[in-house]
Amino acid sequence: MKYLPIQNILFTNNRKNFSERIIANSLAIFHSNDEFPRNGDQTFPFKQNADFFYLTGIDQEQSVLILYPDCPNPLYREVLFLRQTDEHIAVWEGHKYTKEEAKQASGIQSIYWLQDFDAILHSIINYADNIYINTNENDRYSYQVPYRDVRMFEQLRNRYPLHHFERSAVILRDLRAVKSDIEIELTRKACEITRDGFVRVLKFVKPGVAEYEVEAEFSHEFLRQRATGHAYNPIIASGANANVLHYIDNNQLCKDGDMLLLDVGAEYANYNADMTRTIPVNGRFSKRQRDVYEAVLRVMRAAANLIGPGVILSEYQEEVGKVMTGELIGLKLLEKHAVEKQDPKMPLYKKYFMHGTSHHLGLDVHDFANRYKAFEVGNILTCEPGIYIPEEGFGIRLENDILITENGNVDLMADIPLEADHIEDIMNS
Repeated sequence: MKYLPIQNILFTNNRKNFSERIIANSLAIFHSNDEFPRNGDQTFPFKQNADFFYLTGIDQEQSVLILYPDCPNPLYREVLFLRQTDEHIAVWEGHKYTKEEAKQASGIQSIYWLQDFDAILHSIINYADNIYINTNENDRYSYQVPYRDVRMFEQLRNRYPLHHFERSAVILRDLRAVKSDIEIELTRKACEITRDGFVRVLKFVKPGVAEYEVEAEFSHEFLRQRATGHAYNPIIASGANANVLHYIDNNQLCKDGDMLLLDVGAEYANYNADMTRTIPVNGRFSKRQRDVYEAVLRVMRAAANLIGPGVILSEYQEEVGKVMTGELIGLKLLEKHAVEKQDPKMPLYKKYFMHGTSHHLGLDVHDFANRYKAFEVGNILTCEPGIYIPEEGFGIRLENDILITENGNVDLMADIPLEADHIEDIMNS
């Protein structure tokens, strides 16, 4: 791992909070992610299962966690299983966790090699009444590949058909949405690295550079500061490419007079930043570009002020839509009399602003949370309005990450250049 060690109290508390919510006399099993083949003898870079990392702090493949708070044998109330390393693995793949290192990282005292998993599980599972299985219940996920947790469920259902099975995801959906102080600081670090990448890019962009060169500048700064890399495939979209919401080709030249939309974020210690800025390639906004930019900025600030405890996402989006509608009328993209006659179920602003304003952020960029539950203290949410005008050949989106606290919102990206004048000043310095 590139990132610095994390205090294991984070993972100890996460396990405690989870264990307190499960039914009495229950056993829960969690798996690391699969390794996926890339070609004949290589795999894609390994990315840890977010729930497994949340509970263990272990960033390694072929690992399993068992939680059984009521286990009659105290030795097996928290058990972590790791792939046993050897000289061959050390030479070809590098260092793997020792048992002592895993204890330090996770706070778990009972560490075994993976070869002992079946025997230990069988020795305790028949004393449990319920088995919690962790499946991916993120409503943005479409299940196609049978991952480790699903395969384990099928095996357990065949071996222990009379046990009662429960869902870990229901508990984790609530727990993960509320960030602890350590998680907030890790997210701040990701935001700081993202800031430095953006400032670097502001000094680099000029007419004639390629989108992929801009991506490379971000990558350089992220890796230089111990980030794993990008939190998601970066969007470096010049000109009309900004009207493609998930544009990731990043292979065009940035032309004089164009706007350049940058949707990027660093990943640090598996926690993510998510930032969007839109800048003029030549370092100066045209009047129309600035007018649209300022409109998006006003919507962003109004939306950020609407975020708070007790707010429901759907109601929040409706209010943001009203603010956006007013700005679009001011830009002469919508006509007031047409808005007055619009179908409330299909508001006209969606022609120019077709996506949601906010999503939860954490171990996943679109973090695991209940979209129907009111916002809470400890939530981190993006705030990302945009106006997309294909007929004018550009789109503008702005995005910061907002933490809800008991004393109001905290913008975790407040120190990242945002004002049009500030951006121009840096680009022309």
